[in-house]
Amino acid sequence: MTTQAGSSRLLREINESAALSLLLERGPLTRGDLRDLTGLAKPTTSDVMRRLQEAGLVRVIGRTSGGPGPNADIYDVNPDAAYAAAASLQEKDSSLITAVCDLTGEVRSRVTTKLSDDPVKSVAEGVQLACQKARIPRKRLDHVQLGVPGAHHDGTIRYVDVPGWSRPGLIDDIRARLRTPVSVDNDVNLAAAAERSRGIAGNAESFALLWLGEEGLGLGIDLGGTVLRGARGGAGEIGYMPVGVPQHDGAHDFQEFVGGPAILALAREHGIEVERAEDAVRSAAATLTEPDTSDPFLSALAVRIATGIAAVVAVLDPALVVLAGEVGQAGGPVLAGAVGAALRDLSVLETEVAATGLTEDAVLLGALDTTLTAVRTALLDRR
Repeated sequence: MTTQAGSSRLLREINESAALSLLLERGPLTRGDLRDLTGLAKPTTSDVMRRLQEAGLVRVIGRTSGGPGPNADIYDVNPDAAYAAAASLQEKDSSLITAVCDLTGEVRSRVTTKLSDDPVKSVAEGVQLACQKARIPRKRLDHVQLGVPGAHHDGTIRYVDVPGWSRPGLIDDIRARLRTPVSVDNDVNLAAAAERSRGIAGNAESFALLWLGEEGLGLGIDLGGTVLRGARGGAGEIGYMPVGVPQHDGAHDFQEFVGGPAILALAREHGIEVERAEDAVRSAAATLTEPDTSDPFLSALAVRIATGIAAVVAVLDPALVVLAGEVGQAGGPVLAGAVGAALRDLSVLETEVAATGLTEDAVLLGALDTTLTAVRTALLDRR
């Protein structure tokens, strides 16, 4: 008897999860639509939708009209059934960008706060302010995703240059303060997640996202939809990779040749005087109006970038390399084309190089996607 009751409950949970998943993926549906998509019987579908409504996960948003047969209720996910937050740590200006979204993924608020000396206080204040702006009690948050410029492993963030953020036990303290599940990931990994879900890499079998930032470098590695993090969360710390670059003796860190200061120094060698690396790249790219023209500065920079990418390609053989970050965005298709041409001279493997198409904060977008997935998975598992 107990086994039969348990089996019936499991079957109900499976049916409810299937219906809720379809509404999350496809949007508003009628019971007829759900029957066609799930293969459930009419009484079973009605029972499933009743239970989801009673649980507050689904609501009726209208009725069909004008078609053959009787009018039918149209169901959709209740956006207020769950909420999630994402926070992106910014090294360059010691700030935290925090956003809150509902179950449908709509962003309800976004705030930027300055970091205090206490990371736990900084995160708690950022989340609290975002919740207040969204008019959502903080206790309603079901998950918080942190994006950090470092590697997270065993509760500790490594390779991060913000005071206090590498303290052992920090993440557990943040969880205790917020009283909600908290996940942490490298910022470039989250940018790669956004590129997979919202950018040009959606159909790529595998890809690598090279983050060319003003402050630092990073590599997000997506293999078949799974981000490679490594044994200690350090996969993709490409700035530390020793690399030899033409016209330079010996092996040096990749950061020394394509980091912001190195790009500015290269720009000055070509008579470009600006304060930021992205400005140098943007101004050079803007002067090229014909596909077959080249710029000495961009050509030299492209060789440097391609030298690092060639090592990545030789090991991982991704189908696509995406250039992102402030410099990658500033160079756009012009820089990507120059890097692709240089890579063909350095590698026997044919790897496409493209510029990111995301114009918003890719790290925050990826963190929102990740936290929302965590909330939805938890909801479906509970059904």
